Order: sequence, then C-alpha cells, then structure tokens
Amino acid sequence: MEANPKNTFTIKVEDGKPGKDGRLAVGPVFRSVLAKDGFPQLEPDMKTSWDVFRVAAVKYADNRMLGWRPFKDGVPGPYLWKSYKEIYDEVLQAGSALQKLGVQPGSRVGIYGANCPQWIVAMQACNGYSLVCVPLYDTLGAGAVDYIIDHAEIDVVFIQDKKIKEILSPNCKSAKRLKALVAFTSATTEQNKEADQIGIKMYAWDDFLKVGKDNPRQPCPPQASDICTVMYTSGTSGQPKGVMLTHESHAMYVKGVDLFMDQFDDKMTTDDVFLSFLPLAHILDRMIEEYFFHKGASIGYYHGDLNALRDDIVELKPTLLVGVPRVYERIYEGILKAIAELRPLRRVIFNALYNRMKAGYSHKTASPFADMLAFRKVKARLGGRLRLLISGGAPLSNEIEEFMRVTTCAYFIQGYGLTETLGPSTVCYIDDMALVGSAGVPATYTEIRLEEVPEMGYNPLGVPSRGEICIRGKSLFAGYYKSPELTNEAIVDGWFHTGDIGEMTPDGILKVIDRKKNIFKLSQGEYVAVEYLEKVYGFPPLVEDIWVYGDSFRSSLVAVVNPHQENTMKWAESNGYKGSFDEICKLEGLKEYILKELAAVAQKNKLRGFEYIKGVVLDPVPFDIERDLVTATMKKKRKNMLNYYQSEIDTIYKKLEAQKSAARAK
Repeated sequence: MEANPKNTFTIKVEDGKPGKDGRLAVGPVFRSVLAKDGFPQLEPDMKTSWDVFRVAAVKYADNRMLGWRPFKDGVPGPYLWKSYKEIYDEVLQAGSALQKLGVQPGSRVGIYGANCPQWIVAMQACNGYSLVCVPLYDTLGAGAVDYIIDHAEIDVVFIQDKKIKEILSPNCKSAKRLKALVAFTSATTEQNKEADQIGIKMYAWDDFLKVGKDNPRQPCPPQASDICTVMYTSGTSGQPKGVMLTHESHAMYVKGVDLFMDQFDDKMTTDDVFLSFLPLAHILDRMIEEYFFHKGASIGYYHGDLNALRDDIVELKPTLLVGVPRVYERIYEGILKAIAELRPLRRVIFNALYNRMKAGYSHKTASPFADMLAFRKVKARLGGRLRLLISGGAPLSNEIEEFMRVTTCAYFIQGYGLTETLGPSTVCYIDDMALVGSAGVPATYTEIRLEEVPEMGYNPLGVPSRGEICIRGKSLFAGYYKSPELTNEAIVDGWFHTGDIGEMTPDGILKVIDRKKNIFKLSQGEYVAVEYLEKVYGFPPLVEDIWVYGDSFRSSLVAVVNPHQENTMKWAESNGYKGSFDEICKLEGLKEYILKELAAVAQKNKLRGFEYIKGVVLDPVPFDIERDLVTATMKKKRKNMLNYYQSEIDTIYKKLEAQKSAARAK
C-alpha cells in the first residue's frame, strides 16, 4: 500500500484572507489532490445510495454479504451468511410490504436496534422505495426516541425485539402515531396486545416479508437530490438535531473512497471482511458498510456484547476493523495485559523489538522477522487477517496509535469528520509517516479551511495556523430537519462551521486541537453538552456551582465543585466532622458523598452512562473574576479553568486509571 511517492496530498485552491469589515480572518482553502481538476463526476448508474446496492446485488449476486452469529443455549455460534441476492430479495419484499401498508414515498421510517442483517434490509427498503431512513438511538438521552418519532413524523419502526418495550412504554407518547412495528424476529403475545390497544399493527419479521412477497411492488428509485436519511445527533440544548443527508452525498462518499483506495497497491477485493460493531445509527459504520456493498465484500455483525468483541474477531477473522478511540484503548489494554503474562525473556524481546520498530519505520519497511518473533501473537489475537485499522469519532492518543501501528502487523490510520459531513472529511494516507499523529488531509469531495476565533486567540494566518475547522464540498449535509435557523447558523457562505478547532500545516495536514463550543466528544465518540449537564448537576443541596470537564482522549467526565458552605457544614456536623469550611472540603468522605449525590441526580434525570461524573475536585473558593475563571457576567472561561485546575484533574484521571487497572487485575 505505497502512497503517492511525491507525498503531495493536497492542492491550495484559495489563499488566506485577513479579517476586514467585520469579517473574520480565514486561512487558505485546501482540497484533495484527487480533485485537483474539480470534484470528480459520478457515473450514471451510481448517483444514489440505492444505486450502490442495486448494482452490487446484480454484480456480486452469489457473494457473501451479511453475516451474524445465532445463539444456542445462550452462546453465540459460528457465523451464518446471506448472499447479495438473498438480501436483495428480502429488500424488495420489505419495500413492497411498506407500500402495502400505505407508506408513501418521502415518508420517514425508523430503525431501532443493534446492528444486524434486518437493519440493512430495512435501510435498503427505504432506499429502494424512496422513503427516508431515520435511525433511532437511545443513547442520545432520555426521551430521545420519543422525541425523534414525533419530530421526524415517523410512520413505521423496524425494531429489535428487546427494544419493543421501549416503544410500548407509557413514556413513549409519540408511539400512538405509528402505523406498525416490525420486529427483527418476533414479539410476545403480550406485546402484540399492548400494540393493538394503542392502534399499532405488530409484525414478526417473516410475516412482514410474506406480506411483501404476496403483494409485490416494483421499487420506486429516488432522485440524487432526495433525502436518503435523517440521522439525529446530540444538540447543545439536550434535544437531538436531525441531520439531513442526500442520496447523492452518499454516492459521492463511496466514489471518493474508491478513488482514494485506488492509489494503493493492496486493493480491496470481494474477499475482504468487515466486523461491524459501531452503531449503524452513527454515520461512520453506515458509510463503511455502503463502501463494502459497492465492492461486493462481506460484513459480519458482532453478537451484541462489546466486552466479548475479541471472540467475534477470532471467529470472523476480519480484514478491516473500524473503531472509536475507546475501542482501541480496550484492545491496547488487553494486549498489555497479555504481554505482562509473558515469560520474562519473551517480554524483554518484545519490548526491545517494539522500541526499535516504533522509531519511525513504516509498515512496508518494518521487519518481517520482528513481526514473526514478537508481534505475531498480537496479530493472532485480532483474527490473523487484519490488513487495515481505522480510528475515527474522536482523536486517538499518539501513544496508542504508535502501539497499534507497530504491534498489529497491519496499516493503521485516523480520520476526522462529523455526521454533517457523512463521516470522514479528512483521512490519513496509508503508511505515510508524515501523517502519523494527525487527522490527515481533505477527503476527495471536501475542501477545508480554518477561520479565526479571536475570543480564544486562534489565528489561521499565524504560525502555526489555527482556527475553527470549516468544511465545504459535495459530501455535506442538506441542513437540519425542521431547523432552518440552526442550519443558517452552521452553514455560512457555503462553509459548514464544525465548532472544532484545528491546526493546519502549510501543506494542508490537519490536527484537531480544541473545541469552540461547549460540546465535545469523549474517547468512545459520544458527544457531551457540558452547559446542559452543569444545569442538571447544579441541583444537589451541597453543590453551589459546578464545572464539568472531559476530553476526547478520555472515556469519562470529571468535575470541579464549589460546595455550598452552609449545607456542607450541616452535613459535616451531622456526620461527626469538625473543622473549618476549607478543612471540610479536603475530606475524602465529602468527595464520596457529593459523587453519590451527583450519581443520584444523573439517575433521576436518566442521563447516559458516559454523562455520569466519575471524579470531583472540591474548591471552597467560588469561581471568581480575580482568578480569571469567569467573565464579568459570570460565564465560565473554560480554557482558563482547565489551566487553573489541570494538576488536580490529572490526579483524578490517574486515580481512575489505577482503579480500572486494579479491577482488571482481579
């Protein structure tokens, strides 16, 4: 997989411009060298997401398409497979059944559940019959599913069996608008009765397909400009926002990856296998799967337990693995544990060869002898066939990227993107050491520039060039569903403002270094809206004020709390503690009590697991102007707060890591 020998990744299509007449300064505009003569045109038979699948179903009819592990006595067995033709036939049956129900082109159809072949059949039925696929994803927060069904005006939901109770719950008031629920397998007799009582027709999977088989309808193919999916993502107010993605943008993503991969010697073939475990309700996994469909390759779904993912890896033996940083952190921790159990001599050999190989060798120039002697067991732990690993969703630490690159005997790259950009907007070139530690360079259908953020001191015309990452191009969303104001705020003069802060080299190589808005991703790729959480966590009597912190290299949140003095002293007295307020705030017992109070608030407000506070710093002195922690209007200066409390925060994270290590050792 040797990349462009000249290492020319980008072209500069516009120069930077200084700020003038109220406009902010902007940096140069960079585009992929693959689009140096303009964005490539799509082929006539590849203009929609439906085209991608339809063409593949004919071209690769007998190839293995989708695989899953059926359970026997509670244990997942070997993978079973359906071919492209078998899935295509089911898609026509599902689409015909939807038409029989009276679901008209342009209507919204929900899909709610874990990744599986039925998920894809439902998605492709939407594509083939000009319906809009709307993934439902409960980790967007309490009530998110209820909100999305109502906001998107969904008519039918395809649903995993164990999720049916969520839709039929009294808390899901919008369920009454549904025409039907289609179970991935089947529903219980009681659930059928409950659905019937609120006017919903419940179908088992096979019964629904039979409706379509008995009432066949020809596909109603979409236009390129039609909305393919509305994918909801976290909003700063706590309510999800619906990102509208067109069929053309999906097709351009697939075409762009094709052109990108064509540069390398080691081509993707129909023998490639992808292990799917990131949620299909997120854009990254969805778009990787669409590219695999285009190539006639195979996709195997994990059996549902991320803690047992290695078992799926060993069983499937994938050639491609795509994960968020938290996934690679777990793999890294598992490998380190295995290394610690090696005999002393083998451990010394491993460490010696690792230290030698991490010193800048590319995959192609790495020593096969070192792979055989030290790293082949790591390769075996990952199935033995991995050729490429991709990390996205949040920045990965350099340490883990380096470790995975050296020890897995496979190529490893990072990328950067958002739901609004159909996933990767930048990507690293395979095996190019100049891009290690970066988010890469613009993808095929993307242009990128940085914009000044004066309140944070970021200047795209400075050295280094830093500013808000802005994206323009063909792989861009059509707007936020029913939210023109939000759309106009995010897209200005054709540029999507991501809210992320980047650093750009003169050659157009991007690093993501900060966040402009008070919403960020944790290492597992989930968004956290801190202002919203600070309102929620401000209710316990012992909390006077709170600052919530997390970063993209960590999987958990911590906080700095200003305890309420009067209530804290009452707590101390009732628990037998004596001393000044400052002394009481140093007690481990108070920290533990406040953590429990915060956990109770999180549980009461049905916050997601990653929104729970895992550690606290107690500061008896209120956040003040004197320490430059807040503005004159008492708004938190988050960057200054991080600088001020950095050492205490680092200590908390070290303690949390030690607790994790101790738990693993047991």
